[in-house]
Formats: sequence, structure tokens, C-alpha cells
Amino acid sequence: MKTACIFDLDGVIVDTAKYHYLAWKRLANSLGFDFTEHDNEKLKGVSRIESLKLILRLGGKQLSAEEFEAALTRKNGWYLEYIQKIGPEEILPGAAEFLQSAKAKGMKVALGSASKNAVLILERIGLVNEFDAIVDGNKVSQAKPDPEVFLKAAQELAVDAEQCVVFEDAVAGVQAALNAKMAVVGIGEASVLHAAHTVLANFSGLSVDDVLARLPA
Repeated sequence: MKTACIFDLDGVIVDTAKYHYLAWKRLANSLGFDFTEHDNEKLKGVSRIESLKLILRLGGKQLSAEEFEAALTRKNGWYLEYIQKIGPEEILPGAAEFLQSAKAKGMKVALGSASKNAVLILERIGLVNEFDAIVDGNKVSQAKPDPEVFLKAAQELAVDAEQCVVFEDAVAGVQAALNAKMAVVGIGEASVLHAAHTVLANFSGLSVDDVLARLPA
């Protein structure tokens, strides 16, 4: 019996990935090299610190610990500039309605995201009050595929891991859900998210019952 839904944020509820990309690209350019959209695919589901390490490797750059922290701060400042402009129109197709169908069924709903700006984004798109628990990058120390973020979300909802369904758009996130012994629904391409129990292109026209019926018993 599934009694709780845990949602990733970027690429599942809202598309802020493009703003992360613009901020990372701006940082790379400021360090003297380029960062492409193809490169950006490698950052899906990856923490901010690990993302910067990967970008520096791609650019063949090394930073001191102090410079590394300054670069993270600079990137986040640019990202915050970009997301100040977002609104409810950025919610991905069917996501808000799907959240409402889960709540109408009496299921508990949590966010499980690596983003440290999750609350700000949810406020900007008008969904912050839809969640019974919000576990973001400020509450966890381990990056996906470590299951910490999802296990903590289940703990805050006071449910067992086996009762949870996770919605994820990244390979690392799908693996994190599997590592937590939770059912997982991929949002995106089946060819990429094939490890998930089922995959949806998006939430359009789907209720929570439609999706639960596609999961293994």
C-alpha cells in the first residue's frame, strides 16, 4: 500500500535546470572556458559541490579551497537572480494537478531535492503549501544516488520507505530511490530512466491512481 509521494523538484515539478545551466555557463566563461548544454546533462541530480568539481575537470582548471567556495557563491548568486523572475507558468505540465490528486486521495506529499533554493522556488511558483514535508540540500549532506534525501523525507512524513513512491527525472535520483527501497517513477525518457519501475513523459492528464496502477504490487 503506497501512502506517500516524494517528488524531486528540478525537471519534475518545475524546470529550473535551464537557469542552473545559464549560471554554470556564466561561471565557466568567467574562468576562461566554455560549458555546453551537452556538458550540462552530466549534472542532472548532482549536488552543487560535485557539479563544480565536474565542471572544473571539464575545463582543466584547479581552484584553491577559498576560490572554490567563492565560485560556488558566485554561481548561486547568478542563479538566484534568474529564479527571482519565475512564476506559476514555469510549473511543468500536469504537475500541480497531480499533486492535488495525490492529496485528494489522502496521500502524504514531500519534496526530496538536492536544491538549497527549493523553498524559494516553491514560493515563487505558489506550491510551497502543497507539501507536508520539504527535504532539500539544506537538510542533507549526501548527494544522490545516496538515499539520504528520500529516507529523510519518509522520516518527516512518518511513513516506511516501502510505502513511498518517488518521482525523479535523473538517473542518480532513480538510483537513490531504489537504494532507499522505494518505488520510483521516472519523469522523462524511458531509454534514460529504464531502471525506474515505470516512466512517464510528464504528468499531463494523469491522476495518482493512474500511476499507482502501473507500479508492481
